[in-house]
Amino acid sequence: MNKPIEWKVLAQEGEARAGILRTRRSVIETPVFMPVGTQGTVKGVRYEWLETEMDARIILGNTYHLWLRPNPEIIRSCGGLHKFSTWNRSLLTDSGGFQVFSLTDLRKLNEEGVEFRSHIDGSKKFLSPEISMEIQAALGSEIVMVLDECPKGDAGHVETKKSLEMTARWAKRSKDKFNQLQDSGMDTGFIEADGLNGKQALFGIFQGAGHLDLRKKSLEKTVEVGFDGYAIGGLSVGEEKSIMYEVIENLAPQMPTDAPRYLMGVGTPEDLVEAVYRGVDMFDCVMPTRNGRTGSAFTSQGKLNIRNAKFITDTAPLDSECPCSVCQRYSRAYLRHLYQTGEMLAAMLISHHNLAFFLDTMKKVRQSIKLGQFNQFRKDFLTKISEGEKENRQMSV
Repeated sequence: MNKPIEWKVLAQEGEARAGILRTRRSVIETPVFMPVGTQGTVKGVRYEWLETEMDARIILGNTYHLWLRPNPEIIRSCGGLHKFSTWNRSLLTDSGGFQVFSLTDLRKLNEEGVEFRSHIDGSKKFLSPEISMEIQAALGSEIVMVLDECPKGDAGHVETKKSLEMTARWAKRSKDKFNQLQDSGMDTGFIEADGLNGKQALFGIFQGAGHLDLRKKSLEKTVEVGFDGYAIGGLSVGEEKSIMYEVIENLAPQMPTDAPRYLMGVGTPEDLVEAVYRGVDMFDCVMPTRNGRTGSAFTSQGKLNIRNAKFITDTAPLDSECPCSVCQRYSRAYLRHLYQTGEMLAAMLISHHNLAFFLDTMKKVRQSIKLGQFNQFRKDFLTKISEGEKENRQMSV
């Protein structure tokens, strides 16, 4: 096999798929949630915990942030992002497109790329498909994302059509530059594995906001270019959740069956389960650690706000059904105390639990698909969270 990754479906129930994604560094069971390592680290959570307790096989690195600081050449000189950060399992790097999209008032977009000012020091920067590919080659990730143009979730038909046409042209430019870099033999810390060629894989992204006809057109254009995997971009950017589910339900089954399907930047545990039900294999989101830093924990009974006064003397764990080390040791009362006193350990422990809960949920999803019990798992999981959150709201009144 002369491929950078290997992908196969092991079991399927409806549109939900359980499979194996193999890279040169790890075997990843799917559906999979990828913790986000924005600055070359998953905020507040040590790699030892991700590896040994949570068994995370792949995490996401952020091209935009690592480009600005410390910069790709420093990382390359340290042996690539794996050696620099000591993460020895698989890495997926985004293209930087979404971060630039979020700088709406500070960017200038044209056919060549996007000019913007750094959020760090205000210096002028320029990102193009070619530059994004060069940065990601220097980082040495197993999976690289093309640079796309992300329209607003409520963008009109004309604006969205113009945007997806740009995304299609950028996809072709990204692939051309990617192939050139892969063929150049540049040192990116690649290692070969059984049957894999030791090179990077490239995933395409299709856009289209909430317009199903444009989504289909964008997908067709992306598949025409040809990639190792395909991603649904531009969701969870302000549109109604019902629109997000409608797009996934209509488009995921139309994505190639012989490649992994990735939903970018989504979402809550309920979103993950609903997207798996509609045919998605891969996810990433900052919510587990971002919510952890604000004292919000995801549990099997819904979201829990540790700042709430009702937890002052609550000696129960965050989630009595969670096997993570935080829930096995620390009480809600203690975690609330840490948060209220500004101790950094509060954010670390709640983030740890949140990631463990997300990864454990995906493990249960995979098992249920293999057993032909996913539809029942989905129903029970969503009902339990809904009823738990209703009870939490009543107790907070």
